[in-house]
Amino acid sequence: MRRTEAREAVRMVMFLNLLNRWESAELNQEEAAELLGVSERTFRRWTRRYEEAGEAGLVDRRLGKASGQRVPTDRAEEVERLYRERYQGFTVKHFHEHLVKDHGFGWGYTWLKLHLQWTGVVPKAPRKGAHRRKRERRPLPGMMLHQDGSRHAWLEGQPALDLIVTLDDATGAIYSAFLIEEEGTASTFRALSEVFSQHGLPMSLYTDRGAHYFRTTKAGEIDRGCPTQVGRALAQLGVEHIGAFSPQARGRSERAFGTLQDRLVKELKLAGITDIAASATSICPPTTRALRLSRPARARPSRRSRASISMRSCASKRSGRSATTIASPTGP
Repeated sequence: MRRTEAREAVRMVMFLNLLNRWESAELNQEEAAELLGVSERTFRRWTRRYEEAGEAGLVDRRLGKASGQRVPTDRAEEVERLYRERYQGFTVKHFHEHLVKDHGFGWGYTWLKLHLQWTGVVPKAPRKGAHRRKRERRPLPGMMLHQDGSRHAWLEGQPALDLIVTLDDATGAIYSAFLIEEEGTASTFRALSEVFSQHGLPMSLYTDRGAHYFRTTKAGEIDRGCPTQVGRALAQLGVEHIGAFSPQARGRSERAFGTLQDRLVKELKLAGITDIAASATSICPPTTRALRLSRPARARPSRRSRASISMRSCASKRSGRSATTIASPTGP
């Protein structure tokens, strides 16, 4: 028995029981309606229908009729065709966003997901594992930044490249993202320069222990007494540099890369972008916000008074050799 039919049967039994109690003067109409969960006017209308047509008069007249908000058959077929021919491999959420933005689709995500699963176009998502307690985000935007690189075949038909991403811990908003052939000191300074000049200085920067970030001992411990170019620049700016000791510790950036490796590759392919130069104008904060990576909060610069200090001005306080090295590093 379908759920709707079962509910109708229960409603019928409850109504007939309360109707008998009302006819025997055990209840008045107001009390009977309250027990039934309807208005007194509805109870009178159901009583009149029962007197005129018996139990058949109590059947919900909407049953068996198509909903006025039902997706037309031709529209549903068009959705299936678009997914198979153009958006194959997209997640349902990503596909729904393109339908709304590019194809004037006006129905909800839930209908789309259930329809595609019912027709066998996409499989049902596997059950998620037990939730692991995550580190609390910083309370305000701009307090902590994450920076990391991910090597992946981002451009169709091209070898693997590094995507350098700098994002905010509190909101997940991506402040800088670009493709390069290989991650290193130069890419780090480029990303930090973009972020610091636009959003100001953070209180801390969270990265892995790559050779351009830290010098490490054989045991993997960070050698704070021998900083890299990045470490010296951050120390002069007063930004705490935090090194992660496992991929799990960099969960924010690792989850962002998981989303980007699924969505960004498809977006670049749809746009016909096949080289790094063309991607420079496509991989930017507005694009990454469109990929729904950020949380619903408005990022604002840190309240620190030295937010206007640039990487180059900081480096110029050192010797001329050091200033040139920090501004235009040549090593990886």
